[in-house]
Amino acid sequence: MADDWGYSCENGPATWEEKYPEARGARQSPVDIVTSRASSGGSAPPLRWKYSVNHTRSVVNPGYCWRVDENGYESELRGGPLGSDVYKLQQWHCHWGAEDGEGSEHTVDGRSFSGELHLVHWNTSKYDSFTEAAGKPDGLAVLGVLLMVGSKHKELDKVVRLLPFIQHKGDKVTLSDPLDPAQLLPPRVAYWTYPGSLTTPPCTESVTWILFKEPIQVSAEQLALMRKLRCGEPSCGTEAMELLHNYRPTLPLGNRELRDYGGN
Repeated sequence: MADDWGYSCENGPATWEEKYPEARGARQSPVDIVTSRASSGGSAPPLRWKYSVNHTRSVVNPGYCWRVDENGYESELRGGPLGSDVYKLQQWHCHWGAEDGEGSEHTVDGRSFSGELHLVHWNTSKYDSFTEAAGKPDGLAVLGVLLMVGSKHKELDKVVRLLPFIQHKGDKVTLSDPLDPAQLLPPRVAYWTYPGSLTTPPCTESVTWILFKEPIQVSAEQLALMRKLRCGEPSCGTEAMELLHNYRPTLPLGNRELRDYGGN
């Protein structure tokens, strides 16, 4: 069913509920972060991460974004809302819009940003594989990083400069340069967290969301390269295949608790 969803009028987010029942759930993502609704996170242990820098990664065009596969190398995310469970980085990818100032999946008090990075981790303390964890309520943890237009991001550029080589769905290249995913995170560890879902089908409600308050800067040129990706195979040969926007609109938070760690 991987080909029957996307971001066009015909197969976009408004149609997902028909094919993917979980997309109708009460724990869906993304949401608008209404800062006045957030409760203090209290004295949880600090959020900690450790990533491998020197290993080969794949950069892939799955047809709806660009994605970096971590190939199962050593990494750890723990603390904060995750407690003592250890989560491992599986992949990271990006969402963006057709123009600056739109493209983030989460919004903050109604404000959109120009994109959003997602670092997807799975719970190795309780589950044996990413696939198993992805179906469990506490199976995944996603670090969300908001993007705003400014100066060029040097670490992210190691991926962005490869995007011309993965223009079409199914294209894949190897990233052999050392890359530190920790450099993609903002320097200040302040974030909001809430229980949510994957923002792409099947929209499984298995994600503890950790959205950093502080955006990182990327350049207009870097975003322009993302917008040149295509969501089809080369044989389609149509400009309608441009991947100009790939974000799901926000959904109601409902009665879920939104917690605030790290002040304003």
